[in-house]
Formats: sequence, structure tokens, C-alpha cells
Amino acid sequence: MALSQKEKDRLKTKYGPWAVVTGASSGIGLELAERLAESGLNLIVSARRGDQLTILATRLTNTYGVAVKPVAADLGQQNAVDLLIKASDGLNIGLLVASAGFGTSGNFLKADLAQEVAMLRVNCEALLMLTHHFSRQFAAQRRGGIILMSSMVGFQGVPFAAHYAATKAYVQSLAEALAVELKPQGIDVLAAAPGPVESSFGQRANMQMSMSLTPAQVGTPILKALGRQATVLPGLLTKFLVGSLRTVPRWAKILIMRQVMGGMTKHQYYDQR
Repeated sequence: MALSQKEKDRLKTKYGPWAVVTGASSGIGLELAERLAESGLNLIVSARRGDQLTILATRLTNTYGVAVKPVAADLGQQNAVDLLIKASDGLNIGLLVASAGFGTSGNFLKADLAQEVAMLRVNCEALLMLTHHFSRQFAAQRRGGIILMSSMVGFQGVPFAAHYAATKAYVQSLAEALAVELKPQGIDVLAAAPGPVESSFGQRANMQMSMSLTPAQVGTPILKALGRQATVLPGLLTKFLVGSLRTVPRWAKILIMRQVMGGMTKHQYYDQR
């Protein structure tokens, strides 16, 4: 799905000239970085895999004529956020896309606690630190945008993905509140809550997804929603899945999600850092 020239111009004018995209080496993060570069925004792209980031930076620069600064950083590590913030010093950042994600699935009793703590740091702590830093910067310049990657699993508890869903509930709640709180400062905050998306999630979590969206199907709807709404459910599949559960009591949603996730998962993990 392509962005219109009008949308590209809007993104560049309102949120340029620089954007920070975490989790940019694959999946939705990669798709958003591509669409932003296509819109003419310069980028700081971050992920753990420095070799892939270097290749990405070169390709985006050659294709779209934008400046791209790769920052290899594992956001589960203590100094990674500081490294990313330092890389942005002196640049006119107008947009933060916090797309880095780390997920687990399976029986909670069999989970690796160190893995779960690492997920908490990536999905919540690092996201919080980056959001706090750049929201202050955006408030000082009276403009900016923040995209936080939530999920449709963040709207209720999800057995067999209990902790992952809980981290996404944190992101969803934070984004909803900040969308109201930061609006008077000229800052647009968006929670992007996609349904199942083809990515390393399914491969690494050994999840059997009979229906899923591609990153290309969700990237454009996310960017089009920025500045226009507080939460976006990108893709028709996401809208259908969330809409079909909208009138179901919360306790029943949890039981439904138990059936869905119990049949899809074995204990492994997904990683888009």
C-alpha cells in the first residue's frame, strides 16, 4: 500500500527533517523506515544487527536521497538508550517510531525468567525512556510525533502469551494517555495495534498463523493515522479481529484468546530489536 504524494509531504513537513526508528532491520519497523525515507525524512535507524543496518542505510540513501544514520544497539542493554539518544544530538528530530519488540509465547511456568525480564526492558523500559526524552525535546520545539507499537493482544489478557500481552497493554495504555496529555504541546502520539503480521515473530515463536498481514499492509495505515487519531488498527484483518470481540465481555475475550494462542504456540520467542 503506497502513500500519496500529499501524505508524503504532510509527514515531511510536520515531522521532519529527522526521524528515529527502532527495530528498523525487519518487519513493521523496516516498513515504516522505508515509507518515511520515501517521504523525504532523514533517519536514525536502530536495531541489534549492525551489518543489516549498514546495508539498509546505504540502500535507503541511494534509493531516496536521504541521510540515514545506523545505530547498532540492543535496547535490552543498560547503555543502549543512551547510545541512541547521543546519536541524535544536534539533529532536528521530529518523529520517534518505537517499533523494537521482543515477545515470548508458551506456558508461563516453563518460561525463562531472564528472557522475560529482557522483554520487559525492551518493550517497556527502553520505550519509556525514549518516549520521555523525545517528548521533552518535542515539547520544547512545540511539534513532534510519537508512534508506539502496541498490539491487538494488548486489549485483554492472553493465556500462553501472558507476559508479552501484558507489555503491549502497558504500551497501549501509555500511548492513549500521552495522546491527550501531550496534544497541547503540539505532539501527536499514536498507538499502532496490529493483528498478526508476517515477521520473525511467527518463525521464532513457532506460531502457526493461517491468517496474517504483511508489514507493507500495515505501514501506510499507521503513518496515515499519525496526527489524526490516538489508536490505529491497521489492516482489514486487524479491524475484523478486534471488531468481532468488541461486544464480548473481557473474561470471555481471555478465554477466546486462550484457545487461539494455545493452538498457535510453543515456548519460543520473537525478537525485533
